[in-house]
Amino acid sequence: MRIATPRVLAAALVVTAALFTSAVTAGPAHAVAACGKRVGDKDSSTWHATANGANMRSGSSTGCHINGLAARGDVLDYHCYTWGAWQGEQRYAWTYARNTRTGVEGWLRTDTLSDLGSDVYCGLST
Repeated sequence: MRIATPRVLAAALVVTAALFTSAVTAGPAHAVAACGKRVGDKDSSTWHATANGANMRSGSSTGCHINGLAARGDVLDYHCYTWGAWQGEQRYAWTYARNTRTGVEGWLRTDTLSDLGSDVYCGLST
């Protein structure tokens, strides 16, 4: 039997809280970043590594253009996060970041990032 580490438990709590919050607070408070939406760097935390092969998109939707790819070991400078559109019963958080290796900027679904992305809200308005 595997015992979950504190980091795994914390990540599970973050994902659970994000899904619960998104289900409860759907509306203008959690805006979708339209395709082509860029944001400034609001997150002053240290830089982070990504999961292997995460798409960096032009907005917080899988329907937006792919700007580039964050490969295993790439370091990202997180700017902030927002919410994506509802996909059936689920709504995902998205982090806007700059890939320090390639210079490409874009939105990544937080569940594709090893540390679940930025914890600073972008504050986008609808």
